[in-house]
Amino acid sequence: MAAIVTLTMNPALDIATATDRVVPSHKLRCDRPRYDPGGGGINVARAVHALGGDALAIFPAGGAAGEMIRHLLEQEGVAHRAIGIAGFTRESLNVDERASGQQYRFILPGPEIGAADQERCLDALAAAASGAAFIVASGSLPVGVPEDFYARVAELARQQGKRFILDTSGAALKLAGGGIYLLKPSLRELEDLTGRGIRSEPEEVAAARELVEQGRSEIVVLSLGARGALFVTAQTTERFAAIPVTAKSTVGAGDSMLAGIISGLTRGLALPEAVRFGMAAGAAALLGSGTQLCRLEDVEHLYAQAASGTKER
Repeated sequence: MAAIVTLTMNPALDIATATDRVVPSHKLRCDRPRYDPGGGGINVARAVHALGGDALAIFPAGGAAGEMIRHLLEQEGVAHRAIGIAGFTRESLNVDERASGQQYRFILPGPEIGAADQERCLDALAAAASGAAFIVASGSLPVGVPEDFYARVAELARQQGKRFILDTSGAALKLAGGGIYLLKPSLRELEDLTGRGIRSEPEEVAAARELVEQGRSEIVVLSLGARGALFVTAQTTERFAAIPVTAKSTVGAGDSMLAGIISGLTRGLALPEAVRFGMAAGAAALLGSGTQLCRLEDVEHLYAQAASGTKER
């Protein structure tokens, strides 16, 4: 059984291409597209696999895009279980504009997923998680899935004695309940959760610790983009400076960071070092073009670079 099981309720077939300029009302001649299986949990499983870990991706899939995701995961050697649905899995388009270096991301909505298919996804997760150490749910919720769905996943993890890691936003995050092992919000998501603006580093620490004290999550890893990350538990606070790289694409960087944290934990790294390894994975994803995720050799190089630096507390 896989050590890490991921759930992606709103997967996507990611399509990446480039054109000279993005101009309205013109036919834009694009490069040959790159296709990748996408969606939060799928990306986490792919990145864990790339880092030498053992992960199983569970997701609903329908139509040609859903079949393409299955095919691409098979080509990558990523273990997965697709739950067939009647709807059509969504596609997402990422376009690099060569003239400006800007990236345009077009995110389409997912299909409606009914109650019966939701239960099938949860049943598959429960069966696969019996031998796992971590359950990871990541990404948005599609039409038809209630906003408190992740609270059910958290309860499933609690009943099985598994550590649950969640990376989502909006109402799905607010209604995810408690007992979560690790949350990885952005600053905006942390503001949404606490219901107030956060304007300073002490306020970041206070807000993250508030989630811990409320029992929402045992660990909070606040992703701060160019300012690095903040790691908070009931006893510990530590800041990590961002690892400087020249970014080509931001697609999948957050998912790679989460995969790196989990991979670090399964390797036996202490929590702060696992966060540092995750930051290296997120930075490595920035080096890829289009919808590429992190590569092991880049992650190891950047992790060694970060580990030799000075901790910021």
